[in-house]
Amino acid sequence: MKRIEFHNREKETKEIMAILDSEPSLIMFVYGPINSGKTTLITHLIEELPDEYVVFYVNLRGKFISNYDNFVRALFKLDREKKEYKEILKTISEVSLKSLKFTGIPVTEGVMDLFFREKTYEDVFEFLEDYFTEIAENKIPVLIVDELQKIGDVRINTYLVYELFNLFVRLTKELHLCHVFAVTSDSLFVERVYSEAMLSGRCDYLLVDDFDENATAAFLEEHGFTDDEMKVAWECCGGKPVCLLELIRADDPERKIAKLLRLRTGELKTFLKTLNELGGKITVNDERHEINYELIIDVLKMFLDEEEIDMWSIDEISKRYLVKNNILFIDPDMGIIKPQSRLDLLAIREVMGDAYQLWKPKKTAAATRLSSKSQSRSMTV
Repeated sequence: MKRIEFHNREKETKEIMAILDSEPSLIMFVYGPINSGKTTLITHLIEELPDEYVVFYVNLRGKFISNYDNFVRALFKLDREKKEYKEILKTISEVSLKSLKFTGIPVTEGVMDLFFREKTYEDVFEFLEDYFTEIAENKIPVLIVDELQKIGDVRINTYLVYELFNLFVRLTKELHLCHVFAVTSDSLFVERVYSEAMLSGRCDYLLVDDFDENATAAFLEEHGFTDDEMKVAWECCGGKPVCLLELIRADDPERKIAKLLRLRTGELKTFLKTLNELGGKITVNDERHEINYELIIDVLKMFLDEEEIDMWSIDEISKRYLVKNNILFIDPDMGIIKPQSRLDLLAIREVMGDAYQLWKPKKTAAATRLSSKSQSRSMTV
């Protein structure tokens, strides 16, 4: 298997390093479309940091978090070799020559037992403040929480995410103890944070987007792609890193591109067919809302001629539904909404094109029929 090297994130790396070179003062949200390389950027940066940094990387991906216990287990890593909490702090504070990198915040079994016994997030947050205060005596602590949106709807008395933000504000803007990075591909979560007055002036945002055309060409050229192959790859896949990796690993890149587009187009058709026949709902502010199929179609048609649109130009329910289903992506900082990838854009245009208009949407599954012209063309939806 080909090993793919880290590629061309100089701009983002410089911005993050500039933050780390300064006194902790803001929560940094690292966001971007799905599979744009956010986690790759962060993990690469962790490996490259100088020795004076102590990094705690907490990845919530794939973890089910619905209550206090789930949250504690996700945040902390049990260190069975240590017997006392003070011993952990002493060990970390005495390290002056070697950088430390943890996948989770190491604690003793006794500390974990205390958290589970007391069942209050205040104990956890007070512990973390003491923890980072001790480390900051000799090192620069960096806390990175990946896929932070996983706790967005968890309630422990109040919404846990708001209490966690309060802790982050205290660690950064108030005490200047610890750099805090929140990484997420959920642009609805970022929009929610962006609009929260409580974080105004207390956080900043770094977009990690797909590669631009020049970076994409340079990446593919390194792997032996011809000019024509690079052009086709850009037109169909854009600069989506995960898609580019599939192309350089493929024996026949052009055939792979055709397959990827065919699959994504089929997925979108199935998504719309299911919505049309079975309907859909989404929860917004604790209320369930029905999805209007015709409005969804109207939104997608806007991308027949545009690659991105004003995020305020479409209705809120349709916007949230399409973003939640990873078809569209919101950039609240720029005020735009666009398909999650170039492949998604092409799939939208394919499905919303003239051939698609032969499918006459009906209100019920029983009444759904393809027109005779559509049937004659053997159109499968």
